[in-house]
Amino acid sequence: MTYELYMSHQDLVTRLIQSNVLKTSAIIDAFKKIDRKDFVLEAFADEAYGNYPISIGGGQTISQPWTVAFMLELLNPLAGDRVLDIGSGSGWTTALLAHIVKDSKKQGKVFGIEIVPELCIFGEKNCEKYKLISSGAAFFYCGDATGGVTDQAPFDKILCSAALQTTELPQSWKDQLRIGGRMVVPMGNSIFAFDKVTEKDFIHQEYEGFAFVPFITSQNI
Repeated sequence: MTYELYMSHQDLVTRLIQSNVLKTSAIIDAFKKIDRKDFVLEAFADEAYGNYPISIGGGQTISQPWTVAFMLELLNPLAGDRVLDIGSGSGWTTALLAHIVKDSKKQGKVFGIEIVPELCIFGEKNCEKYKLISSGAAFFYCGDATGGVTDQAPFDKILCSAALQTTELPQSWKDQLRIGGRMVVPMGNSIFAFDKVTEKDFIHQEYEGFAFVPFITSQNI
């Protein structure tokens, strides 16, 4: 994982494929179709294809492409899935996920939730550049993600893009993930993949060596 600036969208995606972090055809297609430049602030447009995090305001960042690719491959979103995208930020992960899960027959949907109001609006506006809101593939909620999105549960997949400062998942996220579903969540400097095997039981894998902005709740915003 290296911090490099590429000259074009195609160059960035090609490098992610060559580094073997992008592997799955549906995820590769999403990276090819959804341009990261459409999700950064204008002031950082020249850095849109940098393989590093970029500020989007509010103390938040659009994550490093390598990390996003790694997390999506770990999450394994499928056409028709219902996905909760926690900490949707600029909307990039929401758009990538929506491109993957939308299907005319299975009607997959992504529900992004963001606590910073300005970013929630920013992310929704960015996703609509690809008609993902008007087509019903993506939806945005502004608020504290600790409680999840009860009225849209259960979810097949849950992705969180900010690091929990605890080793305990919010109970609402556990409850809102269907049995057989997967949740990918940063905790400290690791990414964890949790698989729900029964109503109360999860198995997990840990992947070390990452850095994320901290998960924000209404109590510490």
